[in-house]
Amino acid sequence: MLPSSAPLDLAFQALADPTRRIMVERLSQSPASVSELARPLDMTLSAVVQHLAVLEASGLVRSEKVGRVRTCRIEPAALRSAERWISERRASWERRLDRLGDFLSETELLAKPRRKK
Repeated sequence: MLPSSAPLDLAFQALADPTRRIMVERLSQSPASVSELARPLDMTLSAVVQHLAVLEASGLVRSEKVGRVRTCRIEPAALRSAERWISERRASWERRLDRLGDFLSETELLAKPRRKK
């Protein structure tokens, strides 16, 4: 594994869990407290905190504690890195499929029987 891929690996590992994706979706709308994030989830507050720890370790989420309230917010830079990686793969496959399409079109033209005049 290349050292530069470690943050991206952590982001994808964090996003592999559906509960964490729900949290990221919620935080994409606006910052939220831990209790606000926990409200729609069918799990203990302790489990929510563990999921948030994974999201924070991946760099996808940042939190700060003011008094007794811990507020979480999305970290757009980490999401952009994952988006960029996916976009690069998509672009590569689109170029390959375009070349395949061109090849098949040329092959089809060559394979058509020609009419005699």
